[in-house]
Amino acid sequence: MLVAAAVCPCPPLLVPEVAAGAAPELDAARAACSDALSVLAAARPDRLVVVGPVDGSGCEAYPEGGRGSFKGFGVDLGVRLGPAAAPDTARPLPYSLAVAAWLLERVGWSDAPVEALGVGEQLPPEQCVRTGRDVAARDERVALLVMGDASACRTLKAPGYLDERAAPFDAEAARALGAVDLPALTALDAALAGELKVSGRAPWQVLAGAAEGTDLDGSLLYEDAPYGVGYLVATWS
Repeated sequence: MLVAAAVCPCPPLLVPEVAAGAAPELDAARAACSDALSVLAAARPDRLVVVGPVDGSGCEAYPEGGRGSFKGFGVDLGVRLGPAAAPDTARPLPYSLAVAAWLLERVGWSDAPVEALGVGEQLPPEQCVRTGRDVAARDERVALLVMGDASACRTLKAPGYLDERAAPFDAEAARALGAVDLPALTALDAALAGELKVSGRAPWQVLAGAAEGTDLDGSLLYEDAPYGVGYLVATWS
């Protein structure tokens, strides 16, 4: 059963070594992510499942101890998902989950075993919801760390250029996450999310499925669009 969730953005720029001189611009987002993780710890989960976007339309499991790095961004920095060691054959963490691993390392997470699930950005909403139900059933007390960005089309200089549909989409996603509005999250338009380069749509819908049958309260901790990309931080507990 889901007992708590934290929603965080997943840009590698959250990692100061990657952001370099621009690092202070995301200090508020980092602080909000740390606050969100403290809510997960306070819930005393038996298991923490990290959910983040990956390419494709399927799901990929990553064990505790899985490793990732930011070498692709010119930074020789490695991370590990939780304190345990993973088999040498374990595949590297994708960037969304590597950012999550960095956030967990940053707060010294040791409150519960960790595993991760990469969710394809093209996974249909109904499959996301079913996946969430399965995740919530993995233990008596499950917490989720849900990674994903809102639209990347908020300004002329955004990665996806300016799209007037982006701000309303992000506003509705932020409202739904803050209000624990499961029907609204499930109803997010997958096709529109793809056009707006929203990486968080599928992970948020996994969260909606995991939260079915619960009575959690939500709080929106951070909402902004630096670099023209929507970043949201929220907690459910």
